[in-house]
Amino acid sequence: MAGLVLCEPTELYNILNQVTKLSRLTEPNYLCLLDVRSKRDYDESHVITARRVEKELDAFQPYPVEIIPGRIYLGNFRQACDPKIQKDLKIKAHVNVSMEAGPFFVDDADSLLHIKIEDSPEANLSPFLRHLCHFLELHLQLGSVILVFSTLGISRSCAAILAFLMHWNEQTLKKSWAYVKKCKTNMRPNRGLVAQLSEWEKVVLGDRVTDILDPLY
Repeated sequence: MAGLVLCEPTELYNILNQVTKLSRLTEPNYLCLLDVRSKRDYDESHVITARRVEKELDAFQPYPVEIIPGRIYLGNFRQACDPKIQKDLKIKAHVNVSMEAGPFFVDDADSLLHIKIEDSPEANLSPFLRHLCHFLELHLQLGSVILVFSTLGISRSCAAILAFLMHWNEQTLKKSWAYVKKCKTNMRPNRGLVAQLSEWEKVVLGDRVTDILDPLY
């Protein structure tokens, strides 16, 4: 028999939110049941058509992952434009790290920071990092819930989150990377952004500590 594995609520939320498209974990009356039967037993007892499955999956999508519990979320453009997600998570401010623009359901322009950079190794995030950190700090002080996102929520927005955590906690890129990777397993900032984060580490800590030549990065 396998041992008991304990984890924090935020970690469980992020794990479940990345392995299902039927997530409704933010609803207070939502009951999540985990089926531990084998796939064969499950398939034999559930006869549903592929058409119905496809229709149900199209109707739902995962929620953004939680970076700072109840305060900062990390997601993609589609999630940023979903009014139900905005309402459920009580999002009041957005950081858009992409070229796209859209209706982000905020009360005023002060609640949206749009960093327009392409998804390429040549994209320059560095000039925006101080303003990014100031924007996030300000809205954390105001008690706002913030969604940081990019087109797919894998590269640019993850780099932005990493830069903020390095600044906010005065910690290395390596430590910030491990934390965000645990929250969002498919994060993958491109090589250009990783190099800029290494330079940012020098700004934050006074020296480059993390070896970005490690295959981990």
